[in-house]
Amino acid sequence: MRETVLIIGGCRSGKSGHALHLADQFAGHKIFMATCVPLDKEMEQRVSHHQKHRNPNWKTLDVPILLPEAIRENSGRGQVILVDCLTLWINNLLMENDDPETIDKHVGQLARSLENAECPVILVSNEVGTGIVPENRLARLFRDVAGFANQKIAACADRVIWMVAGIPVEIK
Repeated sequence: MRETVLIIGGCRSGKSGHALHLADQFAGHKIFMATCVPLDKEMEQRVSHHQKHRNPNWKTLDVPILLPEAIRENSGRGQVILVDCLTLWINNLLMENDDPETIDKHVGQLARSLENAECPVILVSNEVGTGIVPENRLARLFRDVAGFANQKIAACADRVIWMVAGIPVEIK
């Protein structure tokens, strides 16, 4: 069954672990689309830690920018795709071009790729709108475009799960 699931929540809320749990319920070939570009040793360690928690059935693709294209190209090749995470993808897009309209076009392409995917797609994203207003322009821009992206992807998702303290709460 083709289904799109968005798992959203704060940092360390259990999003990635729950996404893996859902994806592991599918037999066969699994595709992990990693959007992180590790720029320092600490982030490299985090990536390594995440990789160790995936079983050998996973094929990992590094997809820092071309996420809609990667979903289109690979959705017929796996039993499930897990994207971790949308907020890092938004960060990568912002580093290339900080025009909100350009990023919104990318998010629209992502939504269309999800609607046309041939297998289930599970996406992980951070909720960034529950904190204080950031004090600088780039941080506010990131918060805004990530929030709009989350809204657009949640609207096209079949299910949305809010993670709170490791507890999944289905909100759609």
